[in-house]
Amino acid sequence: MSNLYDFLLLLAVVALIGGWLKLSRGREQAVEEARRQCERHGLQLLDESVGLRALRWRRLDGQRLLERRYDFEVSIDGDDREPGRLWLSGNRLTELGLPTIEWRIPAASPARASTASPTASNVVPLRPRLRNDQDTRH
Repeated sequence: MSNLYDFLLLLAVVALIGGWLKLSRGREQAVEEARRQCERHGLQLLDESVGLRALRWRRLDGQRLLERRYDFEVSIDGDDREPGRLWLSGNRLTELGLPTIEWRIPAASPARASTASPTASNVVPLRPRLRNDQDTRH
């Protein structure tokens, strides 16, 4: 009986280590993707602050897949901290939220999902307006 108990305990320890390694690799992928997206959109990733925040089931391309949400912080101009988030399913980016854009792959139509791009968004990035003190218009 103790051999069975030892075997089950060993299986549990191996499963925990395997899960931890898988989550660690997922975080590394999320850091790489966050860095890539920040570079693409002219943002600065702060402190490599990427952390797992949520899990959900989602239907993509007719399959139910487990998605992981990672939150992180970015800076637009170096003086601020803004939240960002990304959803990964396996190695695939399925949703991205940055201070200047919102992008989601439509789950309803697989044909449209391949043509979607982060730049095809209706969200317009807002930048602070420069004030001209000599402007005499009233």
